[in-house]
Amino acid sequence: MTATTAAAQAAAHAPGTGGATVELRGLRRTFGSTVALDGLDLSAGPGELLALLGPSGCGKTTALRMVAGFEHPDAGDVLVDGEDITGVPAHRRGAGMVFQSYSLFPHLTAAGNVAFGLRMRGAGKAEQRGRAGELLDLVGLADLAGRYPHQLSGGQQQRVALARALALEPRVLLLDEPLSALDAKVRLALREEIRRLQLDLGITTLFVTHDQEEALSMADRVAVLRAGRLEQVASPAELYARPATAFVAEFVGTMSRIPAARAGGGPQVEVLGARLPVQGELPSDGELDALVRPEAVRVTADPRGAALVVAASFLGAVTRVTVRLPDGTEVKADVPTERAAALPLGSPAALTLPERPVLVDRRTA
Repeated sequence: MTATTAAAQAAAHAPGTGGATVELRGLRRTFGSTVALDGLDLSAGPGELLALLGPSGCGKTTALRMVAGFEHPDAGDVLVDGEDITGVPAHRRGAGMVFQSYSLFPHLTAAGNVAFGLRMRGAGKAEQRGRAGELLDLVGLADLAGRYPHQLSGGQQQRVALARALALEPRVLLLDEPLSALDAKVRLALREEIRRLQLDLGITTLFVTHDQEEALSMADRVAVLRAGRLEQVASPAELYARPATAFVAEFVGTMSRIPAARAGGGPQVEVLGARLPVQGELPSDGELDALVRPEAVRVTADPRGAALVVAASFLGAVTRVTVRLPDGTEVKADVPTERAAALPLGSPAALTLPERPVLVDRRTA
């Protein structure tokens, strides 16, 4: 794409101005005895990239397919820009969808695949060629317009699928695990490309993934689903730093469960000998665990320490050290790599936590 074309695209589709508002209200969907969605309420603002994150079977793809019109709710509504589209056929919803499996037509070239929707709409050949060329340029494949899907790599095929979804200028872009079939290097490059395009075009996007790193690195907000219900929706930073539930805390990032005891004087717990305030609600009964991120744990070599270093994983600037407490609890701590040599396997160590609120949950086992 030329600089002039890129500038025109950016100006015509500035983030947050050209996108639609999407609202899911009380969506419920069952398949036999399986509840896929259980009263889901969720919304995405104009130009926002909202990631739907959760384990397999949590309902995120079902929700996406309801926006597309490929599934219909047993109860609830789907609205786009305030218009109830729950009963509108898929082809009239103005949504573009990119699937995990690419779903390209094998008998059509890259340009033919991108132009297919325009042809079905009755656009002239010149418009089809011009729009397909413009979009293939946009996704960096202008030189491969004449190639067939089997002549393209997985990443290139997914770029074609993305261009095809954008060809009809959809109000909403729907991405269903679009990167999961690609290798790590291609996946990283393509998620950056998708985010750049989404920002340039200002198109409201719902992105389904089970990969927390993908969600946190790409999205404006992340909605975490569990068993058809919304656990939390927040910015990536807030979701990571202030998870609302133990499920979110353990699904997003790494958490260690450390035994905690109730302490007097308000909602406090004692953890590793420190008295800490509780983030959120303190369970009313049962034994407790504090949920702590590796970067919040300070581990130091100490010949009198009660913990034992049992594992270490090099992660570049930091090394993730695993220490075992006397009761058998294992705790992960991120240590600057230059200090990790002072914590060899089998050596005694001491653990401390910062004096800040911790999330507390009932002990699971």
